[in-house]
Amino acid sequence: MGHRAVRAVGWARSLPLDTDAKTARDWTRAHLRTLAWTEGTPQTVCDVLLTVSELVTNAHVHARSSAQLVMTWDEQCLHIAVHDSSREVPVLRPPSIDRDGGRGVFLVDALADDWTVRACPTGKVVIACFRPPTPA
Repeated sequence: MGHRAVRAVGWARSLPLDTDAKTARDWTRAHLRTLAWTEGTPQTVCDVLLTVSELVTNAHVHARSSAQLVMTWDEQCLHIAVHDSSREVPVLRPPSIDRDGGRGVFLVDALADDWTVRACPTGKVVIACFRPPTPA
């Protein structure tokens, strides 16, 4: 059986509670620039940056935890994974004018091509996948 090797590149960064979302976005933006396909996809880049901001903010605010941000490109999908120390799984709820916040997972669901949550021994990891648009 022939198996096709997957070429992947990735980066990781720990973001303590006192780190703001802008730091996470700036770090992500710098690494996105190294991926040739992102130059021609400004909307996808904006979607990734907003997702990073939401996931890191959720880790800090709702989990009251530092966030471990891992970004991996495997030539098919850009995976954005954020780990925090809470085992509470985020719930997809429609936005409401009756409550502050609660829109993060709704935004991630709208922006990412796919997303999932995985429990782990030290909390959970939320993973969002972004596929670059195919050339027309």
